[in-house]
Amino acid sequence: MEFRKLIDARRSVRGYQSGASHEDLAAICKAAQQAPSWMNQQTARCYVVETPEILESLRDAALPSFNRNSSANAVLIVTTFVKGIVGFGPDGKPVDDIGNGWGIYDLGLHDAYLILAAKDLGYDTLIMGMRDVDLLRDKLGIPENEELISVIAVGRSDIVPATPPRKPLEETVRFF
Repeated sequence: MEFRKLIDARRSVRGYQSGASHEDLAAICKAAQQAPSWMNQQTARCYVVETPEILESLRDAALPSFNRNSSANAVLIVTTFVKGIVGFGPDGKPVDDIGNGWGIYDLGLHDAYLILAAKDLGYDTLIMGMRDVDLLRDKLGIPENEELISVIAVGRSDIVPATPPRKPLEETVRFF
């Protein structure tokens, strides 16, 4: 899909017919790996939940009802980043006031690539921040040195969401 059309077509979807195939999930995650990262550290991690029994168990236990309902029938990708690397010098100290915020920044780039790659393969996505971190960490074996940020639903849309309005450019951008 042409890039501008891809950006225009991507929406947060809250209704799915089905999840993505294993092969497409691997391709989506591989594309997300191409995102830029601080000194090419690549600290983003994905935990792909596609096994039906595990998927439903985690969806029921780790997501609030509105996210559980919005992501029904989709697969889930939990994204994290390894803490204390991006934004830190060789001495282990933050290089500036942002510290681990650079890890979140890099993961945001990674996740943007992920959702655009999914759309390019015909899948829709929903990024969810409301989740039970401790339960997900325990059930998926996510180590303590990783910061769990988002749960992303990936699947074939059951609905056609409206295009939400965007603020005027003048309200969000200043040119000098």
